[in-house]
Amino acid sequence: LKGAYFVTCVSYDTDENGEVTCVHCTYDPESRGGNSPDGRKVKGTLHWVSLSHSRQATVRLYDRLFTVENPGENMLDEINPDSLKELTGCRIDEHLSDLSAGDVFQFMRQGYFCVDPDSTDDNLILNRTVQLNSSWNKK
Repeated sequence: LKGAYFVTCVSYDTDENGEVTCVHCTYDPESRGGNSPDGRKVKGTLHWVSLSHSRQATVRLYDRLFTVENPGENMLDEINPDSLKELTGCRIDEHLSDLSAGDVFQFMRQGYFCVDPDSTDDNLILNRTVQLNSSWNKK
């Protein structure tokens, strides 16, 4: 969908379990390429991967080890509890099927990733090494 059109969700259907089964959208044909002639800005960007054209992966999101820039004597009290988040059941594009340990790439608007040496054919593990749009200085 990168560089496509402005798409707006207007409604959706769910099944008996409350799972979304269908999304009803409109698009603005004047916004081809992701730009609007009237200067509108999007409020968010959706990254979507088709289930039938994807593969499963585990994604490890690494962040700063400490909650402060210069840890003091009580370093254990300043460890960032969110320094590692592991996401399982993630879906990535099927074209990333021939990856090898150490391969590096960028996921748009997310960051730079590398393939973990512990990855197997059945369990691809991706490590985020650098986050984009970091809010570290805004805190």
